[in-house]
Amino acid sequence: QVQLVESGGGLVQAGGSLRLSCTSSVRTFSGYALGWFRQAPGKERDFVASIGWSGTGGSTNYADSVKGRFTISRDNAKKTVYLQMNALKPEDTGIYYCAAHFGIATTPWLVSEFDYWGQGTPVTVSS
Repeated sequence: QVQLVESGGGLVQAGGSLRLSCTSSVRTFSGYALGWFRQAPGKERDFVASIGWSGTGGSTNYADSVKGRFTISRDNAKKTVYLQMNALKPEDTGIYYCAAHFGIATTPWLVSEFDYWGQGTPVTVSS
């Protein structure tokens, strides 16, 4: 079982920045692709960004809505994946979930591709 724990969420004004972190204790952390999703109240869980396992050279994938504003990165030594969020907008508000994929997909982006999920951390962007 892979446990994922998110942190770093909070309340921020539009135009501000936040950095989310997701830490795991799994021994083979570098072998997992990792992703961030978000879910606004009453809406489906949407893809935000993903980063490939260590053998992919750090390949990344982003939703069009966050390209140029968000950056996903990972530190395998710390078993942590980050999501740096800049130029935040009110529509970025939601619960942000970290997820892990162990398989052949380089930069997965579908909810169904991810095997393990964190409990989520809330992000609220005020206008």
